[in-house]
Amino acid sequence: MLVSFINKINELNEWLFSPIDGLIEKLPFADWVIDAICDSVHLLPFLFIVFLIIELLEFFYADRLNSVLKKTGKSGILVGGLASIIPQCGFSVIASSLYSKKIITRGCLIAVYLATSDETIPILLATPAKAYLIIPIVAVKLVIGITAGYLIDIIRPQAIVKNEDFSVDFIEEEGCCKHDIEHGHKREILIHPIIHTANVFGFILVITLILNYCLESVSITNLLHSGKYIQPIIASFIGLIPNCAISIGVTMMLIKGSITFGAAMSALLSNAGLGLLVLLKNNDFKDTMKIIGFLLVISILSGLFLTFIM
Repeated sequence: MLVSFINKINELNEWLFSPIDGLIEKLPFADWVIDAICDSVHLLPFLFIVFLIIELLEFFYADRLNSVLKKTGKSGILVGGLASIIPQCGFSVIASSLYSKKIITRGCLIAVYLATSDETIPILLATPAKAYLIIPIVAVKLVIGITAGYLIDIIRPQAIVKNEDFSVDFIEEEGCCKHDIEHGHKREILIHPIIHTANVFGFILVITLILNYCLESVSITNLLHSGKYIQPIIASFIGLIPNCAISIGVTMMLIKGSITFGAAMSALLSNAGLGLLVLLKNNDFKDTMKIIGFLLVISILSGLFLTFIM
């Protein structure tokens, strides 16, 4: 039933964009460029709808979610992991700020980082033919995030600030597109999804052009398969780059079949969005390096294990 529904959405999408595709195909570009433009343009309405829904959820529920995380203390690992799978801007930023003030534990922060989805879910939702990947990706990130969080807190427990010692209204960090992640305005409900859609569309177009060029000009299939156990290691380091373009690029490579599922998960597990930037800015440097080390080890081992069993 789900497959049939997805196929109908794809057929509707193809029908709606057939006139635009005809115009694009008349452009004096190589086939791989035309394909990249068409593929990217097809995602536009889906991306906008998904980001609009996310913005509505963020506007009406983000403050409550963040306040709950601030008050959970040592029990925040499960809450943080579950909340992180919801695609919203800035949750890893909130968690980083809370950790730097010792309001949540290291395990909770790691759980948030590992479970956060960033742009992965919106892109997969905007690509109905690959939407089935959402469940395994979310499940893997959630299980690994929560498990790793509890293990870290058991092995290396740490004291945190008690609930009565802090106010819930002290974080003034910005999310993507430079918008306020804690105190949004009604005008952003429409403006931010438009800006976000345009930014992500630009990233997708550039990344798709690069991937199509590689697939057209270079025989990378044998290289990818021969180095499948190297991919998760490289991908984990790439995932540390604090930019949403990383999760976009990894997701597009997974959709195109240019990267193994294990390697994609390594990158998506280690990618904490802008959270690492906030942590580097506000937290003790040595402690931050330990957290990055945890992220790398967990991401690499997880990716290698998934590559081995699949």
